[in-house]
Amino acid sequence: MTERLATTPFGGGRMRADIFSLQRRTTKRQEAIAAGHGGNNSGQADKWELLRSLADARGHYGLSDRALTVLDALMSFHPQRVLDGRTPIIVFPSNHELSLRSRGMSGATLRRHIAALVSAGLLLRRDSPNGKRYCRRDGDGQAEQAFGFDLAPLALAANEIHAAAEQVRAEAKAGRILRSEITLHLRDLAKTLEAAQDAQMAGSWGDYASRLESLSGRLSRAADKTGLIERRDALVRLRAEVENAYFTALEPREMSACDAENERHIQNSNIDHPIETRQVQTETKPSAVYDGTDKRKNTGKGEQIALTTLLSACPTIRDYSRDGITCWREARGTAELVRSMLGITPSAWRDALETLGEISAITVIAAILERAEDIRSPGGYLRDLTRKAQKGQFSIHPMLNALRSEMQ
Repeated sequence: MTERLATTPFGGGRMRADIFSLQRRTTKRQEAIAAGHGGNNSGQADKWELLRSLADARGHYGLSDRALTVLDALMSFHPQRVLDGRTPIIVFPSNHELSLRSRGMSGATLRRHIAALVSAGLLLRRDSPNGKRYCRRDGDGQAEQAFGFDLAPLALAANEIHAAAEQVRAEAKAGRILRSEITLHLRDLAKTLEAAQDAQMAGSWGDYASRLESLSGRLSRAADKTGLIERRDALVRLRAEVENAYFTALEPREMSACDAENERHIQNSNIDHPIETRQVQTETKPSAVYDGTDKRKNTGKGEQIALTTLLSACPTIRDYSRDGITCWREARGTAELVRSMLGITPSAWRDALETLGEISAITVIAAILERAEDIRSPGGYLRDLTRKAQKGQFSIHPMLNALRSEMQ
């Protein structure tokens, strides 16, 4: 065991209160562990795990990445992987060798970063009478006295370093979650405003767009948690206003119109399509949305579908409605929103409405939403169905039957 000597710096260096305090704290911790009063602090730590944690928590200790490079070099002179701080851990590299292992740092730079490690309470200097670093050994080659840098304070502070690293990682994770929420709110707001402006809905969409622009600035990597929360909350409030205005613009002027529409379509809910049903059984695959291809001439335009039939086959579209879907007008408004969120362009939607008819176009959007994970390009899929309808090769009922059969 090496004897602990040298509590004052060599040469013109002055003894500082923080250094003296670190020396006393190190000694007391070692004595407490030796007496069995160290609690959960064993005084031992894997040096490379400790270095990784310190890299995450370096801001907490006021250290730069280059200071960690110097510490990495110092630890490389200790042959064991485990640092045992119960006794002094003194390494005594020459300036030349320390510079080589520190990626060629100059002497002045090394001294500056070593001073930072000492100030952080992770390193102690044990200077010899002449300021040199060396080790005296006995006849058996065992170290009797060593002068250099003591890594014991680093090992004794392992619990605090790991805890600080966990806190930094948790804060970083919370920041990533906040940033992702901000990105999603920005995207959904932009697409909702685009849908409203494309449909020429009545409302103060220009004002909403201006407010969105003011909240769309670049997120700085150094942005603190408070700033991120404030921006997220502002976007949540704006999104609530925009969605409320969007659905208000879609509301029918008379609720009775919805009831009348619903009743008209329910009357046709029992239409039987035996030929189309047989096609579903032979041509569909459970994992995909059947595209309604039919060899008979059928554009799909004007096909009668009950709203209840649509909602039973494609229930997911309800999740995007404001207050539920009780009529086809509310279904169209919801489909408009879903269309925008799926990335389907207004021109593709207009072509579908013109070729398929309103009810079939709404149904196709609901079906695409139901199988969004299986469809790589919703816009391209809708255009493909529209082209088939123009050739008379599309019917909406086989698509619905395929979806309903998958749910059973």
